[in-house]
Amino acid sequence: MLFVGDDWAEDHHDVYLMDEAGTQVAARRLPEGLAGVGQLHDLVDGHADDPGQVVVGIEKDHGLWVGALVASGYQVYAINPMAVARYRDRHRVSGAKSDAADAKLLADLVRTDRHNHRPLDGDSDDAEAIKVLARAHQNLIWLRARQVATLRAGLLEYYPAALLAFPNLGDRDRDRDALAVLGRAPTPGQGARLSLSKIGAALKAGGRKRNIKEKAQEIQAVLRAQQLAAPAAVTAAYGAATRATVNILLELTDQIGAVETELAQHFRAHPDADIYLSLPGLGVILSARVLGEFGDDPNRFTTAKCRKNYAGTSPLTVASGRKHAVLARYVRNQRLYDALDRWAFATLKCSPGARAFYDQHRAAGDTHHQALRALANRLVGILHGCLRHHTLYNEDTAWAHRTPAPAAAA
Repeated sequence: MLFVGDDWAEDHHDVYLMDEAGTQVAARRLPEGLAGVGQLHDLVDGHADDPGQVVVGIEKDHGLWVGALVASGYQVYAINPMAVARYRDRHRVSGAKSDAADAKLLADLVRTDRHNHRPLDGDSDDAEAIKVLARAHQNLIWLRARQVATLRAGLLEYYPAALLAFPNLGDRDRDRDALAVLGRAPTPGQGARLSLSKIGAALKAGGRKRNIKEKAQEIQAVLRAQQLAAPAAVTAAYGAATRATVNILLELTDQIGAVETELAQHFRAHPDADIYLSLPGLGVILSARVLGEFGDDPNRFTTAKCRKNYAGTSPLTVASGRKHAVLARYVRNQRLYDALDRWAFATLKCSPGARAFYDQHRAAGDTHHQALRALANRLVGILHGCLRHHTLYNEDTAWAHRTPAPAAAA
């Protein structure tokens, strides 16, 4: 066996090769890209006859370099940087750190402790594409939320009437009215001078199709009401900033829709799409997020417990001496946990079994978030069973064992 530690940076890789006894075989800094991969293969070929005998430790689970390692037939272990930091402390407590030393540490880690780590997932290209699109979609939504917060903060400083006129500002499906009007009248003076016809035209341009006249009258009344005013120069500056932010939000909204369409197409083409969509509370986008973060490698999660632990929904037991506590997991895949939290909340309205499970936990004294986390944990187990057996969700099968049996007749 040959063990390779790969400490990567943006433009280079420090690699360290050692044999089964832990003796150094080679160490070198390689450039990023095709040239670097070729040099790594030349190093490996001089010390290993079979690519399957090469074990690589690297603090990354994606990218062109990692893909090249997997394609070469090497056993690749993506080691969590936190685990690497803890392993570093086992060998030295001085705090010294270098790329070359970390490469040696990674090689030593996969030589002695790889049984405690999971080899790189064998997800399909389709699942990887879904993950990329789902994360891009979520990033755009988060970016839009930050821009909305910036817009609201600015309006509060010089144009509070706009916040009264558009209370739904921030709701992507309902704030087109606000963006359309603010794009034409970003200052209080311009807003007060808007006629009903101009407001109506702005609402139509924003996509509104019903109650245009009534909504225009409502907006005009609020914008023309008396309000505190900032100095003219300050108002003009804020107006320019508002117009720019509105244009950014409009473009973000369009791009979110475009990525959403692309994500839906990729997800519906996946073999497991029907299983995900059969589960209560999971629509196309939320299903795509869950699938993208879990992946579709059938051998990654051997048991429901493994999947729950990765999801961060299962409780964590801390027992030491007289101390014994059961806590929530806070070191977790936050994107996946966010999707599962939304999923659990959505099932409360469409699954009687999920609602009864939630109510039981609330009655036992759990807070809303504790009960929701327990429900998400249960749903992850149900999802695991459906994927493992390639069956669609069935409400009775999923919750029958938790339904109290009717009392026997006397």
